[in-house]
Amino acid sequence: MDIKLSQCFIAVDDHDKALAFYRDVLGFEVRNDVGFEGMRWVTVGSPSQPDVEIVLEPPIANPNASPSDKQAMAELLAKGMLHGVIFSTDDCDAAFEHIQASGAEVLQEPIDQPYGVRDCAFRDPAGNMLRFVQHRNT
Repeated sequence: MDIKLSQCFIAVDDHDKALAFYRDVLGFEVRNDVGFEGMRWVTVGSPSQPDVEIVLEPPIANPNASPSDKQAMAELLAKGMLHGVIFSTDDCDAAFEHIQASGAEVLQEPIDQPYGVRDCAFRDPAGNMLRFVQHRNT
């Protein structure tokens, strides 16, 4: 199973839970884990894409944000309303079985889409929607 980043922006509310998913389930490398201005920034990436990094950042990456803004972003994240992420894979069904076995919330089982891909979808521990796409010619 080869999962590669296609498109990304990921906000997380618990970096340890996010790491358990992105590192331990998806197999991404942890490339950086630092604190900055009271926040934690973790960078991960697919071993097969050493030039692509995914920053797991706080829901609102502004230390001057108002409490109401922070609350609003936390609520949007909890509802899965922030950016989705699309990963490519060479085997959608194997990716689905592996990720489902981890206990991740299934949003869509593998299905052939009319636009030329087979895909499935999950939520990560923070509630972000993740899609795993296999182009039909692979």
